[in-house]
Amino acid sequence: MAFLLNDTALSALRRNSQRTGDSSMLSNRGFHVELGAREKALLAEDPSLQRFKSPKKTVRRLKVVGNVLTVVVVAGCCYEIYTKAVTRGQACKE
Repeated sequence: MAFLLNDTALSALRRNSQRTGDSSMLSNRGFHVELGAREKALLAEDPSLQRFKSPKKTVRRLKVVGNVLTVVVVAGCCYEIYTKAVTRGQACKE
């Protein structure tokens, strides 16, 4: 994953270095443009989706507990793999 990020950063630097020194070229960012009516409508709150949102804090707390449990299970699996590799390595040495 870090390699992909590194590769895109390098390719962006390569593109910038290959450009000519022409000052008339505009930057990639462009200028700030006000949102149109369609963009504003897409970003507006949709009342038909309100029934799927839970205002209760218990739902948020349950999500946090689920995330913590996921991390604990992954850490436990990594520990088991590590201990099996170490014991197998010690058994091979003897």
